Amino acid sequence: MSGNGASSSSLNMISGEDVVNNNLTALVVDDSPLLRLLHDIHLKKYGLKVQVAENGKVAVDLFHLGASFDLVLMDKEMPVMNGVEATKELRAMGVTSMIVGVTSKDGPGEQQAFMEAGLDYCFEKPLTPEIISFLLEELNKHNNKD
Repeated sequence: MSGNGASSSSLNMISGEDVVNNNLTALVVDDSPLLRLLHDIHLKKYGLKVQVAENGKVAVDLFHLGASFDLVLMDKEMPVMNGVEATKELRAMGVTSMIVGVTSKDGPGEQQAFMEAGLDYCFEKPLTPEIISFLLEELNKHNNKD
Protein backbone atom coordinates (compact mmCIF):
# COMPACT_ATOMS: atom_id res chain seq x y z
CA MET A 1 0.00 0.00 0.00
CA SER A 2 1.45 3.35 -0.95
CA GLY A 3 0.69 6.73 0.51
CA ASN A 4 1.65 10.37 0.34
CA GLY A 5 3.46 10.46 3.69
CA ALA A 6 7.19 10.92 4.06
CA SER A 7 9.30 7.90 4.87
CA SER A 8 11.06 7.72 8.20
CA SER A 9 14.44 8.10 6.47
CA SER A 10 13.35 11.34 4.78
CA LEU A 11 11.92 12.61 8.07
CA ASN A 12 15.25 11.95 9.76
CA MET A 13 16.97 13.84 6.98
CA ILE A 14 14.88 16.97 7.64
CA SER A 15 14.46 16.62 11.39
CA GLY A 16 16.80 19.53 11.97
CA GLU A 17 18.69 17.78 14.75
CA ASP A 18 21.96 19.07 13.34
CA VAL A 19 20.74 22.66 13.11
CA VAL A 20 18.78 23.10 16.35
CA ASN A 21 20.12 26.14 18.14
CA ASN A 22 18.35 27.50 21.19
CA ASN A 23 20.29 30.76 20.96
CA LEU A 24 18.99 31.83 17.55
CA THR A 25 16.19 34.35 17.20
CA ALA A 26 13.85 34.96 14.27
CA LEU A 27 11.39 37.60 13.20
CA VAL A 28 8.53 36.51 10.93
CA VAL A 29 7.12 39.47 8.99
CA ASP A 30 3.93 38.67 7.08
CA ASP A 31 0.46 40.19 6.85
CA SER A 32 -1.12 36.72 6.73
CA PRO A 33 -1.90 35.43 10.25
CA LEU A 34 -1.89 31.88 8.90
CA LEU A 35 1.59 32.15 7.37
CA ARG A 36 2.94 33.92 10.48
CA LEU A 37 1.66 31.01 12.55
CA LEU A 38 2.96 28.35 10.14
CA HIS A 39 6.47 29.82 9.99
CA ASP A 40 6.43 30.47 13.75
CA ILE A 41 5.64 26.79 14.41
CA HIS A 42 8.29 25.54 11.97
CA LEU A 43 11.01 27.77 13.42
CA LYS A 44 10.15 26.87 17.01
CA LYS A 45 10.53 23.18 16.11
CA TYR A 46 14.18 24.00 15.39
CA GLY A 47 14.60 25.69 18.76
CA LEU A 48 14.48 29.32 17.63
CA LYS A 49 12.94 32.08 19.70
CA VAL A 50 10.39 33.69 17.38
CA GLN A 51 8.66 37.04 17.26
CA VAL A 52 6.11 38.06 14.62
CA ALA A 53 5.19 41.33 12.89
CA GLU A 54 2.26 42.00 10.58
CA ASN A 55 4.04 44.43 8.23
CA GLY A 56 7.41 45.94 7.38
CA LYS A 57 6.88 49.08 9.47
CA VAL A 58 6.39 47.01 12.63
CA ALA A 59 9.60 45.11 11.80
CA VAL A 60 11.60 48.31 11.22
CA ASP A 61 10.18 49.81 14.43
CA LEU A 62 11.31 46.74 16.41
CA PHE A 63 14.89 47.23 15.19
CA HIS A 64 14.68 50.99 15.95
CA LEU A 65 13.71 50.04 19.52
CA GLY A 66 16.86 47.93 19.83
CA ALA A 67 15.57 44.46 18.99
CA SER A 68 17.86 42.20 17.01
CA PHE A 69 17.28 38.89 15.28
CA ASP A 70 19.54 36.35 13.62
CA LEU A 71 16.97 35.59 10.93
CA VAL A 72 14.20 37.70 9.40
CA LEU A 73 11.58 36.07 7.17
CA MET A 74 10.18 38.97 5.15
CA ASP A 75 7.00 38.80 3.06
CA LYS A 76 7.13 40.91 -0.10
CA GLU A 77 3.54 42.14 -0.43
CA MET A 78 2.21 43.75 2.77
CA PRO A 79 0.17 46.83 3.64
CA VAL A 80 1.67 49.88 5.40
CA MET A 81 5.28 49.01 4.40
CA ASN A 82 6.09 46.19 1.98
CA GLY A 83 9.03 43.83 2.22
CA VAL A 84 11.16 45.63 -0.36
CA GLU A 85 10.89 48.97 1.49
CA ALA A 86 11.41 47.36 4.89
CA THR A 87 14.47 45.42 3.72
CA LYS A 88 16.03 48.55 2.20
CA GLU A 89 15.42 50.48 5.41
CA LEU A 90 16.84 47.70 7.61
CA ARG A 91 20.00 47.48 5.50
CA ALA A 92 20.33 51.30 5.55
CA MET A 93 20.16 51.09 9.37
CA GLY A 94 23.12 48.69 9.29
CA VAL A 95 21.12 45.56 10.14
CA THR A 96 23.26 42.51 9.31
CA SER A 97 20.69 39.82 10.12
CA MET A 98 20.04 37.19 7.48
CA ILE A 99 16.95 38.53 5.69
CA VAL A 100 15.05 35.98 3.65
CA GLY A 101 12.37 37.11 1.26
CA VAL A 102 9.21 35.04 1.22
CA THR A 103 6.86 35.67 -1.68
CA SER A 104 3.84 34.12 -3.32
CA LYS A 105 5.10 35.40 -6.66
CA ASP A 106 7.90 33.23 -7.95
CA GLY A 107 8.74 35.08 -11.16
CA PRO A 108 12.41 36.01 -11.66
CA GLY A 109 11.54 39.70 -12.10
CA GLU A 110 9.59 39.70 -8.83
CA GLN A 111 12.43 38.08 -6.92
CA GLN A 112 15.17 40.22 -8.52
CA ALA A 113 13.74 43.51 -7.25
CA PHE A 114 13.31 41.99 -3.81
CA MET A 115 16.87 40.57 -3.82
CA GLU A 116 18.27 43.96 -4.84
CA ALA A 117 16.70 45.48 -1.74
CA GLY A 118 19.26 43.56 0.33
CA LEU A 119 17.97 40.03 0.82
CA ASP A 120 20.27 37.11 1.47
CA TYR A 121 17.82 34.61 -0.08
CA CYS A 122 14.34 34.60 -1.58
CA PHE A 123 11.89 31.67 -1.65
CA GLU A 124 8.30 31.03 -2.58
CA LYS A 125 6.01 30.70 0.42
CA PRO A 126 5.27 28.84 2.55
CA LEU A 127 8.77 27.73 3.49
CA THR A 128 9.25 23.98 3.70
CA PRO A 129 11.14 22.22 6.50
CA GLU A 130 13.93 21.54 3.99
CA ILE A 131 14.33 25.25 3.21
CA ILE A 132 14.24 26.18 6.89
CA SER A 133 16.86 23.52 7.63
CA PHE A 134 19.05 24.94 4.82
CA LEU A 135 18.67 28.49 6.20
CA LEU A 136 19.60 27.40 9.71
CA GLU A 137 22.66 25.55 8.43
CA GLU A 138 23.69 28.75 6.61
CA LEU A 139 23.11 30.79 9.77
CA ASN A 140 25.21 28.38 11.81
CA LYS A 141 28.04 28.58 9.22
CA HIS A 142 27.86 32.39 9.33
CA ASN A 143 27.83 32.47 13.16
CA ASN A 144 30.79 30.08 13.38
CA LYS A 145 32.90 32.46 11.24
CA ASP A 146 32.57 35.22 13.83
